[in-house]
Amino acid sequence: MTEQQAAPAHDELNDPLPDLERAVKDRPDDAKALVALANHYWLIGAGPEVVGDLASRAIASDPDNRAGWHLWALAESNPRERVARWQQVSTRFPSDDLAKANLADNAASLAGAEHDYEAVDLAIETYEDLLTRAEHTSQRSALEKAIATLRGWKF
Repeated sequence: MTEQQAAPAHDELNDPLPDLERAVKDRPDDAKALVALANHYWLIGAGPEVVGDLASRAIASDPDNRAGWHLWALAESNPRERVARWQQVSTRFPSDDLAKANLADNAASLAGAEHDYEAVDLAIETYEDLLTRAEHTSQRSALEKAIATLRGWKF
């Protein structure tokens, strides 16, 4: 085996974190740089506080940056507050099905944890909205099953 074959590829040795941090330092109001760093921090488990701060800065810099809004919602650790954030994202971006799916999933989780019928209703309503646009049989089936399950919940 040659030395070149034994050594990892150059890209495998480079951690993107220093470059991402430098980009944010050099361009503190660049929403794309802020989102890239926040996403990397999220993936390496840096914690919701730092991610939420960067996401908030990205939103302030570019209010139309959906990725910033998604990270902002994800970074909220309180389940009820996280549902409220996903509601804000879904309202701001009405065609964002990923935000709606997160809203429905988080509302269902909150409903189960806190025996909250309003959260059950929100989850059902949101899943039903997604069902109106579901194009694939597997999507429709999963949404119908989730709706039926939630309608059967009794606390």
